[in-house]
Amino acid sequence: MVMERIEAMLESCTTSSPSFPSTILYNESWLLRLALDWFSTHEVPNHPLTFLEGARWFSESLLPSAFLTSPQGTRLAEGWSHIDGVIGHFEVGKAHKADLSLLSDARQFVVLEAKMFSPLAAKTGNAGYWDQAARTVACVAETLRLADRSPSDLFHLGFCVLAPQSKIDKAVFVEQMSRDSIRLKVERRVREYTEAGDQVKNRWYADWFQPTFQKMDIRTLSWEEVIAVIEKYDLPSANSINTFYRQCNQSNR
Repeated sequence: MVMERIEAMLESCTTSSPSFPSTILYNESWLLRLALDWFSTHEVPNHPLTFLEGARWFSESLLPSAFLTSPQGTRLAEGWSHIDGVIGHFEVGKAHKADLSLLSDARQFVVLEAKMFSPLAAKTGNAGYWDQAARTVACVAETLRLADRSPSDLFHLGFCVLAPQSKIDKAVFVEQMSRDSIRLKVERRVREYTEAGDQVKNRWYADWFQPTFQKMDIRTLSWEEVIAVIEKYDLPSANSINTFYRQCNQSNR
C-alpha cells in the first residue's frame, strides 16, 4: 500500500498537478541511478561505467577524508565527503549508515559526480581553494589507505564527472578536473597541515596520494554519450532514459 502511494505521488510529477516539485524525481541523482542500474546488468567492454565481476554500485555514500582533524582544532579540518555514486568492491554502513569502505580484495573503485546545470563546488568552509575535484581525489586516496589496499592492486580506479554535453563544451569543469589543479591543491592542503604541526601528512601524500593520483582515470563524461552507448545495446532502455533526461533538463532549468 505504501509503495503504491509513493509510486502514485512520483507519477504525479508528469502531470499538471504534481504533489511536490518535479525536481524531487527529475534530477541528476536519479539519472545517475538509472545509468548505474543499467550498466550493472549489461556487459559493455572498456567503458568508464563498466562493472568488473563482483562489483556493485551505491548512491549517496560518504568517503573519509585525510583531513578530518587538525592540529589547531577545527580551523583546517573538514568532514566526510558526500559522493553521488560509486562503482566497485566495497561495503557500506560498517560504522555509520552511509560510510563506504573498500573490501580487502577490491579491484575496482570508481567515484562518480552527477551534474545537470551546477558546477563542481569551488571550496569548503575552512579552505577557500579546496574544490570538489581535489577533495574527492584526496578522499579516494584516504579510502585506499584505510583499507590498506595499494592503488597498484586495483584494475580500475577513477573519478568521473557526468554532466550535460552543453556544459562540457563550455569548459565548465576543465580547470577543476585538470590533473595539475588537483595535484597543486592537494599539495597546498598538505602544506597547511604540515605548517600547523601535523608531520604525518607529508608521508600520506607520498605513500598514498601520489600512487593513487598516478593510477586514477580522471575524466568528464556527458549524459548524451552514456545514453548513446546504452542505445547500441538496448534501444528501449536508451529511449526511456533519454526521455527521463529531457525531463531533468526541463525541470532543472
